[in-house]
Amino acid sequence: MRIIDLSQRISESMPVYPGTEPPRISQATTIRDEGFAEKLITMFSHTGTHIDAPAHMVEGAATLDALPAAHFVGRAAVVDLRGLQGGSIGKTELARHEGMIAGSDFLLLMTGWSDRWGKKGYFSAFPVLSREAAQWLAGLGLKGIGVDAISVDPVDTRDFPNHGVLFAANMVIVENLRSLEELPSEGFLFCCAPLAIEDADGSPVRALAILV
Repeated sequence: MRIIDLSQRISESMPVYPGTEPPRISQATTIRDEGFAEKLITMFSHTGTHIDAPAHMVEGAATLDALPAAHFVGRAAVVDLRGLQGGSIGKTELARHEGMIAGSDFLLLMTGWSDRWGKKGYFSAFPVLSREAAQWLAGLGLKGIGVDAISVDPVDTRDFPNHGVLFAANMVIVENLRSLEELPSEGFLFCCAPLAIEDADGSPVRALAILV
């Protein structure tokens, strides 16, 4: 068995969604003074590699704690879009992999954008799904999709159309993944279990690929 970590590290200097405060991490206790070490951590629920619940943007939709634990683990497929020309991921690029995608629980979109993590260009011009592609994916019965970019919608959006389409299908969205190039195209397990936060609209995750 091989485990591949797909998560970005959380730190005070990490990139965050424009307009969001970065994490604050302080050493609350130390082994020297109190006999044990603990950190006090303050951060937004959509920090770093994280999962979006439908309740993130849809009033009355499922929160993460309302979904069964099984919703966060399943068979996954990766579509390599690193050679994509232009900023839109169309249905045509995905439909050629329909059998692989439809036989999976999660689809991971590898755009190569994680190479820009920590750089200014990470927040602009990253490829996102076209509306048609999002609607097509929403009809396949997937548990969720994951991307190696900051969002499934452009950062300058005002209505977040792709989030809305995917959430309407009760799908979760995992953003800020990394190391997707280390994965096979299919035949592995993906785990994106969130913290068990009450009424959670989102949560940082330690996203993992499990290759048996």
